[in-house]
Amino acid sequence: MATKDPESVYEISIEDANGNSFELSQYKDKLLLIVNVASKCGMTNSNYTELNELYSKYKDKGLEILAFPCNQFGEEEPGTTDQITEFVCTKFKSEFPIFNKIEVNGENASPLYKFVKKGKWGIFGDDIQWNFAKFLVDKTGQAVERYYPTTSPLTLERDIKKLLNIS
Repeated sequence: MATKDPESVYEISIEDANGNSFELSQYKDKLLLIVNVASKCGMTNSNYTELNELYSKYKDKGLEILAFPCNQFGEEEPGTTDQITEFVCTKFKSEFPIFNKIEVNGENASPLYKFVKKGKWGIFGDDIQWNFAKFLVDKTGQAVERYYPTTSPLTLERDIKKLLNIS
């Protein structure tokens, strides 16, 4: 029996860092920034530093950043989820949630990534090109913007403020 495709991210269940089922509906009415992360990438320091800055500035205004470790690009996220979480929380003092390691491309891609990648995205079709691709998901659970891995998180501030109705 075929299951119907989700109509929003809020209909999707993922795994938290401990491997437990986590319903994204817990973030209903929040603006989500979904990022596939890697600990050993050349963009790790700048991305985590800027993501932390965005999170501390906008978490009380309705922004949630969801980080998904992925080892599909240059094997730059080789550790276990525990090692990854410890690295991120120790080195970068990140407070946003880190979820279980996933795949973002291919037949084993996470249902979340299959959903957010639908649309007119990317120069290689819907596939994610590298670590730190970013998706902005509005409060209705729809992906409204996609940013390349090389896009600085701080440059998203204007879009975040607009979607949070902050002047």
